Amino acid sequence: MALLEVEDVSTSYGAIEALSGISLRVEAGEIVTLVGANGAGKTTTLMTISGVLKPRAGSVRFEGQEVVGVPAHELVGRGLAHSPEGRRIFSRMTVLENLELGAFGRDDRDGIQKDLDHVFELFPILGERRSQTGGTLSGGEQQMLALGRAMMSRPKLLLLDEPSLGLAPLIVQKIFEVIRTLNSEGVTVLLVEQNARTALKLAHRGYVLETGRITLTDTGANLLANPEVQSAYLGE
Repeated sequence: MALLEVEDVSTSYGAIEALSGISLRVEAGEIVTLVGANGAGKTTTLMTISGVLKPRAGSVRFEGQEVVGVPAHELVGRGLAHSPEGRRIFSRMTVLENLELGAFGRDDRDGIQKDLDHVFELFPILGERRSQTGGTLSGGEQQMLALGRAMMSRPKLLLLDEPSLGLAPLIVQKIFEVIRTLNSEGVTVLLVEQNARTALKLAHRGYVLETGRITLTDTGANLLANPEVQSAYLGE
């Protein structure tokens, strides 16, 4: 049984169909990436999985349980966390308050403190700025905060939407190092990332999305070497 199974899912915005019968699976311990042009349906896929959007048809199973119709906050409690595109941090709340909010469904105080310490270990700058409001952080620091906030729910599956968007190369490198570290610690990752080359190098497997349909799936290495993928997404 896969950790996540998406089967024949179609999602629409009004009369516009954004996903047309997509199916994918993510095994426990994997990093899987979704590759596609802007508008292909990558963000819609993550929002459908995390319960932000309800599909018009199809099934989403997490740990073998159907989760279509389950409220997004309840899915967080089950171990499915979503770090959305655009970071969506709370700009008037402090770094610490943002992180504590990520653990809103937990009551294990010692565990929360341990995870908070782990976030500050991975992102020392957040520890230094724990009393600053989120809106005063740089773009890179805000992305670290968004990722840290998602970590605070202690997820089994982490959905990451464009974690490197608009960031300097050194910050991007740091973000991807942390994703690799979290995966080595047992967190399964489903990644949407504009930098397809970096994402495919990191990923065990990938899916190619084109206008709401999955057109190709393979290992990350094989997709990197695929001439069609190179031409369409890797600038070669």
